[in-house]
Amino acid sequence: MAKTTRIQDQVKIRGIRRRWLVNSVAIVLLILGLAVGAFAAMLGSYYYSGTADDLTRKATSSANGFRMYTRSDYRAAAQQTVSSYEDKGRLELQFLDTTGAVLFSGNDLTAGSTPGTPDIQQALNERIARPWRGRDPSTGERIMAASSPVIYQGEVVGVIRYVTSLSSIDRQFTFSMVVIAAIGLGIFAMVYFSNLYFVRSIVEPLAKITEIAQVIADGSYGVQIEKKYDDEIGELTDAINDMSLKIRQSEKTQSEFISSVSHELRTPLTAITGWAETIQNGEARSADDIRKGMNIIVSEARRLTNMVEELLEFSRIEDGRFTLSVEPLDLKAELEDAVYTYTEFFRKEGIALTYFDGPEELIPISGDPERLRQVFCNLLDNAGKHGGAGKRIDVSIRQEGDEAVIRIRDYGHGVPEGELPYLKNKFYKGSSKARGSGIGLAVCEEIVTRHEGRLDVSNAEGGGFLVTIRLPVEI
Repeated sequence: MAKTTRIQDQVKIRGIRRRWLVNSVAIVLLILGLAVGAFAAMLGSYYYSGTADDLTRKATSSANGFRMYTRSDYRAAAQQTVSSYEDKGRLELQFLDTTGAVLFSGNDLTAGSTPGTPDIQQALNERIARPWRGRDPSTGERIMAASSPVIYQGEVVGVIRYVTSLSSIDRQFTFSMVVIAAIGLGIFAMVYFSNLYFVRSIVEPLAKITEIAQVIADGSYGVQIEKKYDDEIGELTDAINDMSLKIRQSEKTQSEFISSVSHELRTPLTAITGWAETIQNGEARSADDIRKGMNIIVSEARRLTNMVEELLEFSRIEDGRFTLSVEPLDLKAELEDAVYTYTEFFRKEGIALTYFDGPEELIPISGDPERLRQVFCNLLDNAGKHGGAGKRIDVSIRQEGDEAVIRIRDYGHGVPEGELPYLKNKFYKGSSKARGSGIGLAVCEEIVTRHEGRLDVSNAEGGGFLVTIRLPVEI
């Protein structure tokens, strides 16, 4: 199963590589295609359109020089011009009659032929110079020609035509296109391989991270991924490593919580069962023994009830069923009720509970009185369990600005500094040997936070442990 999952992850990684490369390569190809197309258009315009314009101007200029000749004079002048024409190796000069037949030519082979190309007919019919590019009807060679009519007194007496071979131009154009194509291919290769390297530098670490993440998902909590990069991949590595450690800690904490709760439940149940069986079997013969046994049963049953209520409260917080019944209340009165409840209890345990109230007659806030009383009782109970060795607990309340501040301090051994940041975490008990589920402070902080307040824990100056509650006062 794990092997199949890893194969699926590898396919996904390859999919990312393929998608990345296809997208980037397609964009580069599009850009290069547009660039090469634009260059080809400009190059074609430079070579072919420029040559066509030159031939057209040359034909027009030559035709203008023959405007003073009649039909017969045109023939004689054409013959004389051809005989003295010196550029016949590069550019062929042709004189045609009004039927489109070649009368005289710098190349004697074409004399007497009828090319029949569109430029000749357009020059005769439209009486303007026209260029043309194509293949020579007789030789099949690629040529470019420009024909211009010779007009005498409004009558077309002939056509002057210049013809040049495109072999040289075609070679230059092809060479230029090969060069630009090679440059484009080189650019594409550089982009492709740089993208391939870049994608590999991302995909391969992701593949390793995915493999380790699957190992963690399979239950190997706490496994760490080696961090090789300080970029986003490094941040992802840190996040997964942190998640792995937190999952391991959570698993360990929950395991300890189950063990602790099992022990906490077993101890009072054992006491209740033992004394109940003792009384039932008639082994407790005196009234004092029966009274002592009943007191233990009631005390342990109450402790069980409180523990179950605490667990139910935490369950309601976890699944979102935790609610507050907010109403105006006097915070001092609620705190004093809790203090009064625990004063006698602490006295029996040999602990002095001292209460300091501020000068204010009342401190009005909006809150849930039952939930706040639960917080006060829980914190007082914790102070007695964990700090009772100091035999003294101080409780104070006063208004500081727009906040009501409640402090509960014991004079016990305090808490190791390294454990302070984790005390409010659910299931955390630290090194304390006192009884408890490890969720009391988590529940208290949730209730205080829901009242838009803050619960802080610290070691007190001079020894002991201090809990500070700050709640907003209604002004």
